[in-house]
Amino acid sequence: MTIAEVSKKYNLSPDTLRYYERIGLIPAVHRNKSGIRDYTEEACKWVEFIKCMRSAGMPIEALIEYVALFAQGDETIEERKDLLIEQRRLLAEKMEEIRATIERLDYKIEGYEKGLVIKEKELREMEE
Repeated sequence: MTIAEVSKKYNLSPDTLRYYERIGLIPAVHRNKSGIRDYTEEACKWVEFIKCMRSAGMPIEALIEYVALFAQGDETIEERKDLLIEQRRLLAEKMEEIRATIERLDYKIEGYEKGLVIKEKELREMEE
């Protein structure tokens, strides 16, 4: 796949894809005889993984570490697993913070709705 096709498929700009390649998040992308990037299925899987992890808030530095560990082979499986467990823990923490924020917003919205009901009741009484 060309960079334009990968860009469209994963909704990432070509600049972002080149950046990910330059910093080592995506293994070096094969180029055809004309020098145009030709993304393999494996490269696309990395793009998909990186996009998913970034969407979840995983920092670039943690992803760089993960990819570097992956490149070292099976002896780093435990370290990679630990890295993902830590990122999962951080994401679960963030989810809890978001849940608490939603509860607070719901409480505030409910207060406004109750206030509106009271105001409507007062207006009706004034009209009577």
